[in-house]
Amino acid sequence: MKRQGKPTILSREPHDLITTKVLSQHENTSTPSSSSSSHQQTVISIFIKYLLKPPNPSILFFLLPFSFPKHQKLHSFHLIAMELDNHHHNKLIKPPHIAIVPSPGIGHLISLAELAKRLVVHCSFTFTFIIPNDGSHLAPQKKVLEALDPQAISHIFLPPVSFHDLPEDVIIETKIALTMTRSLSALHDSFKVLAESTRLVALVVDLFGADAFDVANEFHVSPYIFFPSSAMGLWLSFHLPHLDETTTYEYKDLPEKVQLPGCVPLHGRDFPDPFQDRSNEAYKAIIQICKKYRSAAGIMVNSFVDLEPGAFKAFKEQGQGFPQVYPVGPVIKTDSADGFEENECLKWLDKQPNGSVLFVSFGSGGSFSQEQMTELAFGLELSGQRFIWVVKSPNETAKNASYFSIQGTEDPCGFLPHGFLERIKEVGLVVPSWAPQVQVLSHGSTSGFLTHCGWNSTLESIVHGVPLIAWPLYAEQKINKVLLVDGLKVALGVQVNEKGIVERQDIAKAVRALIEGDEGKLLRSKMKELEEAAKVALTQEGSSTKSLAEVAQIWKGLKI
Repeated sequence: MKRQGKPTILSREPHDLITTKVLSQHENTSTPSSSSSSHQQTVISIFIKYLLKPPNPSILFFLLPFSFPKHQKLHSFHLIAMELDNHHHNKLIKPPHIAIVPSPGIGHLISLAELAKRLVVHCSFTFTFIIPNDGSHLAPQKKVLEALDPQAISHIFLPPVSFHDLPEDVIIETKIALTMTRSLSALHDSFKVLAESTRLVALVVDLFGADAFDVANEFHVSPYIFFPSSAMGLWLSFHLPHLDETTTYEYKDLPEKVQLPGCVPLHGRDFPDPFQDRSNEAYKAIIQICKKYRSAAGIMVNSFVDLEPGAFKAFKEQGQGFPQVYPVGPVIKTDSADGFEENECLKWLDKQPNGSVLFVSFGSGGSFSQEQMTELAFGLELSGQRFIWVVKSPNETAKNASYFSIQGTEDPCGFLPHGFLERIKEVGLVVPSWAPQVQVLSHGSTSGFLTHCGWNSTLESIVHGVPLIAWPLYAEQKINKVLLVDGLKVALGVQVNEKGIVERQDIAKAVRALIEGDEGKLLRSKMKELEEAAKVALTQEGSSTKSLAEVAQIWKGLKI
């Protein structure tokens, strides 16, 4: 375990405040000579700063001038010691406080919010979410944050950063990385306030936040990463700088698959999209971020040992110079069905046969072209299976067009094929923009999930034992597909044609195979095993519970 240098009593105290208190007490109890009086504030300030790396206490006698009477030297030292004791005691009776800085995107925030909720319940920590602001609509983030326990979890929105110097077609990963780096000055200011007012012991960032480590180190706060995806994805992050130095190919052209420790082999074409153009600024930024991962005090991974045993075993076998890795998942939304009783999706599901419905959703950020949206509609219709489809308006330029924005005023159902809604009304339900995903996946009528392979959605499926059709769109979702289809064997994959389109007949075939075919039965059986393993991991004696408790114990023991 890497540890930061232990901060001393005053490393987070406002020095001027202590100096003022000591002087005011000194003036009320003694009357030093004028020559001595002129040195008091300077001397005490110097002594306080020395305590950041405390020398022998007798240094005070050498700092004070000879004209300062010996009894007043002793009295000054006594007052300083008492004041320091008071401040130290006040800090120690406060619970450990954790600053959390999520990357832009509602999916990143949700898993970190759930992590904080778990630690509040089991460890009585307090938290402040510091939210970098990319200038997009923040209503979804505010809704999540305002639902948290205000006594234990507060939040701060940083000022919006400017992207006026970027081209309009800049990729989302570049904007995410720049949002984090351009927020560092504002983050520093917020950190200073927290350091002076709380028992701040740790910073937690997610995969894009490693640049904030410098701020944490300045305030003697231990930097941690919450990696919101798979252990396989984390291994790629650690391996990427080496691959960058030793490979001349574009990764999609690699002649052989990459063998990450303890993981299923991964082809370069399944690397995240920003990795596919090594001249891109986003790729260069990600390389630098990945290099900083090794300086983390620890890395929590939103996965669990029985889901990726080989990958976690490989992490455990790493030697010095490698941060401790803690499997703490599945960390997912835990909302109950309360408040959703009148939701159209759930009312419709109540009327369907048990284990008969396919849920179709591509996450908060996923979007399709008009052509792909049409093919999906016809594919679902051709399958003859029951389904709920969360539909969004098409976008012709990007598969993650909804990442930074909410849906507009246009009704996405207006982009469906003519007569589609009428033809499928007996077997399908189309809902615009959003559905209560956790409640749908936990419903007895739900039998499968056609998904973009976002990691939050993947874990929610595992927790509720729902097998998948894997249709990755962006970010690390192709990696997740490889893990789900080739490694865990709980998903069917879909293939794109030469234009990048998944055709209707292939969609229909996959849906039928999952819902009513023998292959679907095998996937469902395997997913039920993982569902049980996830439950065990989160029990009191489970691997993830113990792993998170280990992190919590370290935080409790950090000095102030």
